[in-house]
Amino acid sequence: MVQHGGRDRQTLLFERESELVAVEEALSELTGLRAAGVDPPDRPHGALLAVAAPAGLGKTTLLTEVRRRAAAKGCTVLYARGGEQEQGVAFHVARQLVQPQLAGLSDTELRSRLGGWYAIVGPALGLCAPSDGAPPDPQGLRDGLDWVLTHLAVQRAPMVLVLDDAHWADPESLSWLAAFAPRAEELPLLLVVAYRPEELPGHAEALRGLPGRSGRRALGLAPLSAPAIARLVRESLGAHADDAFCRECWAVTAGNPFEAVELTAKVRDRGLTPTENGAHLLRDLASAAKGSGLVAILERLGASTVRHAWACAVLGTEISPELAAAVAGLGAEEAADATDRLRNARILTGVDTLEFVHPLIATAVYRAIPPGVRVALHGQAAWTVVNAGLGPSAAARHLLETHPDGDPWVVQQLRSAARETVRAGAPEAARRYLARALREPPPFDDRAVVLYELGSASLLTEPATTVNHLRAALEEPITDPALRHGIVYRLSQVLAHSDRLVEASETLAREIPVTVDARVRLRMQAEQFMWDAFRADEPDSPARSRRLAKLADRLTGRDLTERYIIGLRTWDATLRGEPVDTVIHHAERALSGGLRWAADEDRGFEVPVLVALSYMYADRPGRTEELFVEGIADFEHAGWHGAHLSFAYTLLAYVRYRRGRLAEAEDFVRAGLRLAERVGPGTPAHWYAVGILVQVLLARGRVTEAGTVAESYAFGPPFPSAVVFPDSQTVYGELLLALGRTKEAAAELAAAGRRLDPRGMRNPAWCPWQLHLARAEAPDAPERALATALDAVERARHFGAPSTIGQALRAAADVTSGAGRVKLLEESVAHLERSPAGYELACSLVALGAELRRTGHAKDAADQLYRGLDTAVACGADGLVERARDELAAAGLRPRPLHGAATDTLTARERAAAAGAVRGLCPAEIGSELHLEEATVVRLLSAVYRKVGTDPAGLPVALGSAADEPPH
Repeated sequence: MVQHGGRDRQTLLFERESELVAVEEALSELTGLRAAGVDPPDRPHGALLAVAAPAGLGKTTLLTEVRRRAAAKGCTVLYARGGEQEQGVAFHVARQLVQPQLAGLSDTELRSRLGGWYAIVGPALGLCAPSDGAPPDPQGLRDGLDWVLTHLAVQRAPMVLVLDDAHWADPESLSWLAAFAPRAEELPLLLVVAYRPEELPGHAEALRGLPGRSGRRALGLAPLSAPAIARLVRESLGAHADDAFCRECWAVTAGNPFEAVELTAKVRDRGLTPTENGAHLLRDLASAAKGSGLVAILERLGASTVRHAWACAVLGTEISPELAAAVAGLGAEEAADATDRLRNARILTGVDTLEFVHPLIATAVYRAIPPGVRVALHGQAAWTVVNAGLGPSAAARHLLETHPDGDPWVVQQLRSAARETVRAGAPEAARRYLARALREPPPFDDRAVVLYELGSASLLTEPATTVNHLRAALEEPITDPALRHGIVYRLSQVLAHSDRLVEASETLAREIPVTVDARVRLRMQAEQFMWDAFRADEPDSPARSRRLAKLADRLTGRDLTERYIIGLRTWDATLRGEPVDTVIHHAERALSGGLRWAADEDRGFEVPVLVALSYMYADRPGRTEELFVEGIADFEHAGWHGAHLSFAYTLLAYVRYRRGRLAEAEDFVRAGLRLAERVGPGTPAHWYAVGILVQVLLARGRVTEAGTVAESYAFGPPFPSAVVFPDSQTVYGELLLALGRTKEAAAELAAAGRRLDPRGMRNPAWCPWQLHLARAEAPDAPERALATALDAVERARHFGAPSTIGQALRAAADVTSGAGRVKLLEESVAHLERSPAGYELACSLVALGAELRRTGHAKDAADQLYRGLDTAVACGADGLVERARDELAAAGLRPRPLHGAATDTLTARERAAAAGAVRGLCPAEIGSELHLEEATVVRLLSAVYRKVGTDPAGLPVALGSAADEPPH
């Protein structure tokens, strides 16, 4: 016997043999069992079973049997049910599923169990109050819910998750489960979902498209046949029910199990003899089980009972009898009598918690409430749940159904619910609450703050809508300066992130002159400096740089705003190619008081990232990685797993690329690209990720694949108006050059120069457009190509980073003819040996070896080619490895066996050489101490710089006291 329609009513399952076989097979595989004669699987594994059928065909009955069988096999069962009235309650279904598994834990135990996810998923699951920090982004919260469910599935395996009426699940829960569903097969988890296919919302299409393994379609339940209905009738009414009566029962219910059960119950209550003589009454009895017939029966139960039923329909599922009585305006005894009458009429079931016998009944009762009464009951429900201590979030769904009436209490409750919901990670629900608050309308003085909150709730999902709300807020009279400033900050931020940098800057420019508070004005100047720095079309960039330098140089870094301005000065110095010492000086000033990446939701993470990257361009990538590790931890702790984490992983890939760790760089950038794809195509995160991936693939020698990636992601003109790094147009030109499309490459690279040079962005470390342009120009205009390359060398020398000078010298050698090539390449190698840029060193070593071979210096060529080969292998530069081996073969030399990638651990000789360098000794002096040749010391130190991630100037800080330890 299994449930059907309610907790106190049972019936047999009829004509569901094939569905039960599928259920039994899935449960057996989950628990590691198989049918007799078939070997068990290697390990228990899960699946997804979907049951798709119209209302009343027995989905709930089948799922109840799933739960019974799962429990009998020792499975942990998670159960939830969507509710028509609770669809707007964020994470209602997720809470039903997970809360019972964790609700009994103390706060200490819960923190231990959830770890870093506590503050992210706890509020969404109703396990703890939201924190005061920045809310998690929706993707971060979804990742946290994935972790919780995965953890439960593993710890309490085997597990069965059952979701009934999925079409009525709240969007937040349903979107999460639909995205999680494909992972069920990888876990000891059976996910069973039932829904009405005609009502399944668009955001849950994954459930429809992924119903099970091997293309198994969703289980569809057919109406029962006449013989099955006859069995059902006789089980309920007795074997004496004749064939004509049973066939009429089948005809009037069309084989719908729910209607058939209700019909037999009414026959029994009426004392009708189940024979052909009474068959003509069945049609009227059947109509009483649904729609207007049900409503007519309800009305005959009396006014108080009707009102009680209406109150229950408004409250939804899992109804508290006390709340229902309060909403209905009934005393305790009157409510209890009404509940009994509704139970006897098979409308309600349950004692401590009430629910409707079937969702069809709940829908019919709710829709029968006169519109005016329905609105009033929702208003009463809102007051009741607040007075019961259930909080504004519980009241908000009811307030959405009320008519605007200018009630400040309604606005207050909706705003409070929105704050809770945003911090729980459901901004869409918060938008609904605030939009309703705006229609109330709020008091005149509160209109601006409601618009601000509404815009903020839309920030991550609909930036264009956010702009509209925030601009509208600024047009309202605002008496609180802090509110106005917050609106301006948020508006400029969303405009900038929407690639509308001009508008972002102009918004701040309008506000700065009218801002009285000097510290606030400084903060706005900092914001404007930042967005202008990212503008590709800034009209007078050099003038802005001068203003920024003048301001930053007199600041001390006493607060975050001042450190942000100093950080922007650091980045501006990097772009302009000011000497490396200047860049490092300002970077240290900016970091002296701390620059947290996720410290304040009103401040972007851009400036801390720019400061970190400035170290990379200054040949201190080890320091950059330290800052990135701290920043990524900030993001993950705050639950920011969308565009923020995509940027972090993508740019960390860029750091690894510049260090010459190409395989690691590819792994990181592909992870960043996957996150960027979840944010959306065409976003800045996409441009960064695709550009870096193309660069990494080119460095690895996979030119065709790089071209395919660029084409598949539409990486090409028109380029974004925001400045990105690496510069998209320059990377595109580099790709065209690698593909042999030289003239097109030259045109794009020259255009990049015309765009960047007038802005004072002259540092080839940041954008090496000149290096690639020189190579592209060489076939048709060799003199111009050489002039371009030599200008890049001059700029690189002014900046002073060894890796930049080395790259520029190699580019000059590539477009130089005659004996000068060897000298340029030797100088390139000498500089790159003093840098952490492993891939660039490998390129110059192989180029020098090839040139020496061609000029008849075979012995010297061999030495450089062998070094270049080993370095290229360590970098994962497969194309360069092949070139080096080809050059060795051409020189008549046997390539040495390939070695695996080197580790970051310093050898004893490397540590000894590094210790000497930290003490200020030159390579010759170190060699004398260690009894090594000077050339050997140079190579040892070169390995140190690559492993530690610094140039010679940064070695003492990078090593700390480690270099003072004796070698061992």
